[in-house]
Amino acid sequence: MSVGDGTMTLMEALQVTLKNALVVDGVTQGLRESVKKLDKREALLCVLAESTDEKNIQKLVEALCKEHNINLIKIDDAKKLGEWTGLCKIDKEGQARKIVRCSCAVVDNYGQESQALDIINEHFKHTISEA
Repeated sequence: MSVGDGTMTLMEALQVTLKNALVVDGVTQGLRESVKKLDKREALLCVLAESTDEKNIQKLVEALCKEHNINLIKIDDAKKLGEWTGLCKIDKEGQARKIVRCSCAVVDNYGQESQALDIINEHFKHTISEA
């Protein structure tokens, strides 16, 4: 499970998985649309930013994921999630500019199978076995 000469972390794997899902239009961004997907049980994975101001949002998303047995990954920064889900402009140098914050994103189609997806699935296997 290595990329280049190092090991891929969970966050790097998440970033690659989101990029692959974006290619096949498998990512829903934003709280309202994400909650709709979660409620309809159409989500395979939910990513929640912990930097949201409203704590009730976190409770709602966590409860929906738990109720419908949908995997949930929390990340620290909403701007980072916005960049990873394509809510930004890319300049000539390939750097992200004008990044829009994203409090929640849902993946309903992973796209191609990848090593990154295997790392995420392995993470949830370990999490479930520890619980």
